[in-house]
Amino acid sequence: MRRWLLLLLLIAVAAAIAAWFVSAPRPLYARADWRAYEDGGDPGRGRIMFLAGGCESCHMTPGQSDPLKLGGGYELKTPFGSFFPPNISPDPQDGIGGWKVVDLANALLVGVSPEPAHLYPALPYTSYSHMKFEDVRDLMSYLRTLPPVKGRAPPHRLSFPFNIRRGLGFWKLLYLKGGVPADDPTKSAAWNRGHYLVEGPGHCAECHSPRDLFGGIVASKRFAGGLTADGKHKVPNITQGGALAKWSQSDIETALSLGLTPDGDSLGGDMAPVVRNLSQLPKDDIAAIAAYIKSLPAIPSAGK
Repeated sequence: MRRWLLLLLLIAVAAAIAAWFVSAPRPLYARADWRAYEDGGDPGRGRIMFLAGGCESCHMTPGQSDPLKLGGGYELKTPFGSFFPPNISPDPQDGIGGWKVVDLANALLVGVSPEPAHLYPALPYTSYSHMKFEDVRDLMSYLRTLPPVKGRAPPHRLSFPFNIRRGLGFWKLLYLKGGVPADDPTKSAAWNRGHYLVEGPGHCAECHSPRDLFGGIVASKRFAGGLTADGKHKVPNITQGGALAKWSQSDIETALSLGLTPDGDSLGGDMAPVVRNLSQLPKDDIAAIAAYIKSLPAIPSAGK
């Protein structure tokens, strides 16, 4: 009996060590190599990534109207608890003024902080993981031009076991599938650009898809509609299996740039800040996004 108990104990210890190793946060870029990645960023191109990614929608300091004051603190309510996006202004103490390009790349592409520690996917890195490194570097160049903001966001308020960050290592094994999407040579340059913007920095699937019990996107229903983060409101199906089947590409462009539907309604709610950002993109990028969305194959709306 004692031998069996000892064997079980050894198995348990080995399993715990293996789990600890497998769940470890793994940066994509070594911080020691940061100098090799700093040069070459373009703030102008970075602003396009900032707008496409809707960074201010979550990181803008609540209670004021300047979308470029990124002090964080907005409460994002979810079934797992409340997340508070951090200060990403260039403030060296409270923001990311001390971050290097590789730190931002690790955060967006693999969800790992400089410590290193796992970041929660309230930061939609499952989509940002499809971004090009060059675009991340440009984004950092733009963020560094913005005003520093003092103050830190409150800590996340999460229930057990979601407050155990280490568990995100296992979650990532299931849901984090990074890599820049390859261009489709049978499609136009505009479609390929739209593919990249929608699937990567635009992270459209994060809101327009249903999620499973663990908070991952249901792959078979991608873009087929879902619920808002708090679970109280529906988000529409944007495949050709939903209302957009009757919309033209021009209709989609108008909705994204002016916030107006073909019926004359205005897009409000969570789409209002999305339109505010996308309306500032180059017209070619809006047309590219619309072209890709219009091409999404028909999937019945989630829940049907």
